[in-house]
Amino acid sequence: MTLLDDTRQAMRRDKVFDFVAEERFPFAQGRRVVDRNQVDLTKGAILYLEDISVSFDGFKALNELTLYINVGELRCIIGPNGAGKTTMMDVITGKTRPDHGTAFFGQVMDLTKMTEYEIATAGIGRKFQKPTIFPQHSVFQNLELAMRTNKDVWTSLVQQLSGEQRDRIDEVQNIIGLQDHSSLEAEHLSHGQKQWLEIGMLLMQDPLMLLVDEPVAGMTHQEMDKTAELLTSLAGKHSVVVVEHDMDFVRSIANTVTVLHEGHVLAEGVMDDIQNNAQVREVYLGE
Repeated sequence: MTLLDDTRQAMRRDKVFDFVAEERFPFAQGRRVVDRNQVDLTKGAILYLEDISVSFDGFKALNELTLYINVGELRCIIGPNGAGKTTMMDVITGKTRPDHGTAFFGQVMDLTKMTEYEIATAGIGRKFQKPTIFPQHSVFQNLELAMRTNKDVWTSLVQQLSGEQRDRIDEVQNIIGLQDHSSLEAEHLSHGQKQWLEIGMLLMQDPLMLLVDEPVAGMTHQEMDKTAELLTSLAGKHSVVVVEHDMDFVRSIANTVTVLHEGHVLAEGVMDDIQNNAQVREVYLGE
């Protein structure tokens, strides 16, 4: 194969006002690219979910969910199976339209009126639990394919990487810890390294916010530690939302933890408060 083959109340919007992609690469030709410079972050929050409800055949996957994510924060989302975590991410990325409620990226971008592609180009990247990389291409080539650039056939045939683009790939390889594996085909990476590579592919698109689904499932303890270091290093420059079941991992990275249950927020706060919350212990820990 060649590269061408893969060619809360105070924060509510009504109080502060006077708001990972259908295509593998969100900068393909022929799609409307949203200018991420239009994302208004002046109020300090990057994501506003307010009173979001989603039903599937009578089952309420989300039930008046209200959630705010601040610019540059690392937020962990936990909850039992069926709590609504995946549906929440589907709403954020445009895969699922809510029956009721509002979802805004910054102050003015209404996610419920945007396509998955437009949401990706606006700056929301999503990493699924199972890594979606190109196994027969090298680490370098995977990152090159994910770069924010024109993906039409002619450009891919004749255009050479600029020095700035090569520097960016090198930078991302260092961020994800794969600089020594640049020429290695991705299929030969360990499970953890494949997860890091996919995070790197999202970083090549320079997202404002990353949604990361169960990043340490199946990892060794050493890989989990490196993943914790990676995600915490990304916070600040990016807003990072991590959905995870491993409580030890959550404890190692979380400042604020949000607990979902039956489609709404059951509790929110620092890890110690969450662990000592009687309702959380009952519905999440089974006590």
